Amino acid sequence: MLPIRYMKAAPTTYVLQFKNGRVRREGPGLSFLYYAPTTTLITVPLESADVPFAFQETTGDFQAVALQGQLTYRVSDPKKLSSILDFSISPSGLYRSEDYRKLPERLVHTMQTLMRAETQKLSLQEALTKSGTLSASVFATLKSSDAVAQLGVEILNLSLLSIRPTPEMAKALEAEAREALQRRSDEAIYERRNNAVEQERRIKESEFNTEIAAEEKRRQIRETQMAADIAIEQQRATLMEKRIETDRKEADSRAYALEATLKPVREMDWRAMMTLSDHGGDPKMMIALAFQEMASNAQKIGELNISPDLLRSLISSTVTTAALPSTQKGK
Repeated sequence: MLPIRYMKAAPTTYVLQFKNGRVRREGPGLSFLYYAPTTTLITVPLESADVPFAFQETTGDFQAVALQGQLTYRVSDPKKLSSILDFSISPSGLYRSEDYRKLPERLVHTMQTLMRAETQKLSLQEALTKSGTLSASVFATLKSSDAVAQLGVEILNLSLLSIRPTPEMAKALEAEAREALQRRSDEAIYERRNNAVEQERRIKESEFNTEIAAEEKRRQIRETQMAADIAIEQQRATLMEKRIETDRKEADSRAYALEATLKPVREMDWRAMMTLSDHGGDPKMMIALAFQEMASNAQKIGELNISPDLLRSLISSTVTTAALPSTQKGK
């Protein structure tokens, strides 16, 4: 049986055919016949590959964290990679060595070194809350790394799926976060109560301002009423003064008229006035005048005796004389 074999590769497999130390064929998805004793075949997979990883690192505050994620890569330069690692296959199609397993390990080790450097720059809380920033920084550094470029590999993606602290530290962080949340809750309750008190104060202040405005309005009304009453009283006082002035003038006028009327009478003798008056013939009046005359000339009278009988007779005669005209008139 001739040692001639047939090689057929998938489109995602880069094939290199070496014969006598020289490359006879190369390219993805080749199919050809070759002479097995003098030919060496190298197949490098070109499809993207996912490499999961999980390891522990230490943060800047000396806290251990467990990092878990996935690295995605593809071979961009199969000839460079085949010159570093052995991807040769046997006639049965199996790899002759375990070098094909070393590529993911080297990539993970390189990535872990970069991840350690970035993790040590962060505290535990920063590492737990900034996983996106951490993975993006490591991905950018890994993509431009010389170690990756020397392998002829292109890094497609780096996903940091989880960052977990130790169980004890996780409980401590949960307690701290719980206390912080409780503190914020208390602050929110205090703020709400404070706002309620402030609103109540504003309402009371508004009510007080309303009462003050109403009292000010009532005071203005009272002042207006008082001003109106004062104006009325002033008008009344002015009217009273005018009435007093008028009455005084009327009294002066009546006094002047009375004075003018009594002036001629004052100059006349009272006896003549009594004689001319209607009471001139009244006996009582005559007796009264007689007694008044005697009283006015008392210094000239030595002694005057008026007995009760004389006085009674004078009074009775006076009464009889005074009643006589009326009796005659009645007859």
